[in-house]
Parts: sequence; C-alpha cells; structure tokens
Amino acid sequence: METLEKNIEVLKSKICEAAIKSGRSPDEIHIVAVTKTVLPEIIQKAVNCGVTLLGENRVQEAAKKVNLIKGDVKWHLIGHLQKNKVKPAVKLFSMIQSLDSVELAEEIDKRACEMQKIMEVLIQINIGREESKFGIDVEDAVEFANRIARFSHIKIRGLMAIAPFKENTEELRPYFRKMNDVFMKIKMLSLKNVDMSILSMGMTNDFQIAIEEGANMIRIGTGIFGKRK
Repeated sequence: METLEKNIEVLKSKICEAAIKSGRSPDEIHIVAVTKTVLPEIIQKAVNCGVTLLGENRVQEAAKKVNLIKGDVKWHLIGHLQKNKVKPAVKLFSMIQSLDSVELAEEIDKRACEMQKIMEVLIQINIGREESKFGIDVEDAVEFANRIARFSHIKIRGLMAIAPFKENTEELRPYFRKMNDVFMKIKMLSLKNVDMSILSMGMTNDFQIAIEEGANMIRIGTGIFGKRK
C-alpha cells in the first residue's frame, strides 16, 4: 500500500474513533485535503483515494492546479483573501473559508453578482486572539453574521478557525468548545442567507479533539501528504 493511501486510511480510522467518542457518525465529518505546495500528480492520487474536497491557501496556486485535477472535486479557499484577488477566487472556488471583514464581503457579493453565483463562505474566527492570525474576534461573531446576512449573493455556511498551537493539545478544548457555542448561537437565529451547517476546525495535530468538541469539517495537509519540504 502506498504511503498516501495508508495515510488516508489511518486518518479515517482516527476520525471514526473521535466521531464515535462524541456520539456522532464518522460520515458527518468532512475532510478538506490541504494542497498547499503539493504537486498536481500527488493531489490526483489523493482524489483517486476518495478525497473530494481540496483546500488551497492562495488563489494564484489554485489557479495553476484546478484544471489539472480530474474527478468530482470541490476547491475551498482556506487562506487569507485580499480584495484584489476576490474576482478569480469567486470564479475558482466553491467555498471561501476565510471571510473576515464586511469590506471583503461587499467585494465577494459584488463579484458573485456579476457571475450570477451564490458564493458560499465561512466566517473566520480568530479564536486565540493571535496577532499573527486573521479572523474576527469570537465575541463579534453574532453581530458580524447579522451584518453579512444582508448580502444576497453570499451564503454563510458556518464558521472556521485555526486554533493556537499548544504542545498539549488537550489545552485546545476550551477554544473548540467556544467555537461550537458561537456556531450554535448563530444557528439559532435563523438569519436570511445563513445556513449554519459547517464548523471547520482542526488540523493534523488537533483534529480529533476538534471533532470531539463539534467540528464536522477538518483541514488536513501533513496527515495526508506528509511533511512539506
């Protein structure tokens, strides 16, 4: 068995374990394979192993890969999006996981309107309030969702966060729990143009804890493709 195929098998086994521990079905957990710096032929192997969601950090890098990958896949932008890259992003991606300002939402809505497309987005939360990371403050999430809900060519599908790095991943539980709390709070509002169905949190080093605390989408790079050079 090839390393990549084995990695995916191990990943699914760990997802299964975490999902059952949290009283959910493993089928509820969606894997976004993070393809940053990964060659198209390697991405294709992952797709051939059943991976259907691909996540890129940069619009330019995605543009070079999208047409080279065969299969029924969807591309998600998981990195920070600059306003001057919105037009190609709306064209390339099925979801933007990094919405973090009203100004960016205005530009996405404008470009999606031009393309007669409803752009699915996740609101990025800076759950650790780290200066090095993008995203809005968790305390502002409900108000922010209310403001974004007015855009007719944007559909908010949920929330995304990158947890702070901790040597002891058990220390991340409060961050993931807080994300789930805010996710449920927004969901209860039943806002127009808002369909809270995705809680994207957890990466290679912490995805099991994220799943146990409510994540239903995880973003995995190293766990699938191995360490980047």
